[in-house]
Amino acid sequence: MEFSLRKDAKRIALVILGSALYAFNVNTFVHAAGMFPGGFSGTTLLLQEIFHRFLGLEIPYTVINLLLNGIPVYISFRFIGRKFTLLSCLAILLTGLLTDLMPGIPVTSEPILVSVFGGLLNGCAISLCLLAGATSGGTDFISIYLSEQHGKDSFNLILGYNVVILSIAGLLFGWERALYSILFQYTSTQVLHTLYKRYQQQTLLIVTERPKEVYDTIKEVTNHGATLFHGTGLYEHKDRTMVYSVVSADEVKRVITNVRSVDPRAFINSIKTNSLTGQFYRRPND
Repeated sequence: MEFSLRKDAKRIALVILGSALYAFNVNTFVHAAGMFPGGFSGTTLLLQEIFHRFLGLEIPYTVINLLLNGIPVYISFRFIGRKFTLLSCLAILLTGLLTDLMPGIPVTSEPILVSVFGGLLNGCAISLCLLAGATSGGTDFISIYLSEQHGKDSFNLILGYNVVILSIAGLLFGWERALYSILFQYTSTQVLHTLYKRYQQQTLLIVTERPKEVYDTIKEVTNHGATLFHGTGLYEHKDRTMVYSVVSADEVKRVITNVRSVDPRAFINSIKTNSLTGQFYRRPND
């Protein structure tokens, strides 16, 4: 487990920012409308309300959240990556402490506004942690583990867990809050899919006169292979070569920039890949 001071400082800064944004969102939007945002955060808030409503106990957010994350942290440490897990533990601890300590700012208690804008902030906060090579904890650990095992985005699979939590919340505290919470979770998930693309793939079809240089830059940036096709350009009736490769969606922009630098005349078609089988290299989490 190697440490690079500059890189790790940037990752820690993103984790701190994501944790602060997450805590701000919980105290400002989620609490204002009594939402249950899904995942272990929603489970924590649900348990807090159950203890308060039925047992008269005020349990800190941090205590419940840390207890819930015990097993997912072990799974992450064992199967995903040690530094990844340590940064995630920092996010979990900071999120809990800041949620308990940070004052809420009254913006609105209108459920539809909270569902949309709270969901946006929630998705942004989780994405910041993921972009730092960490998670905000809970079901994100499970999503990352499943994504690593199956090679595709598995965040939607957690929907079943959230349905159970929101069903319990609906039975205990009213279905209106639960239904708005589903909208909150949907908004958050869409933001997450937009900002975090590690487990999404793009197919690149590159018509070029410099196939070797193009492949070299693809390999350098992504460590992926490529396939060379020979054909005929029907407009000019000249021989053409096309490099075919599939890369992670978060690598596409850098690959295209580098391809343009080695062949400014390259014709590049980038296509979203919905399904992929076979060997596909993915950078391991550290």
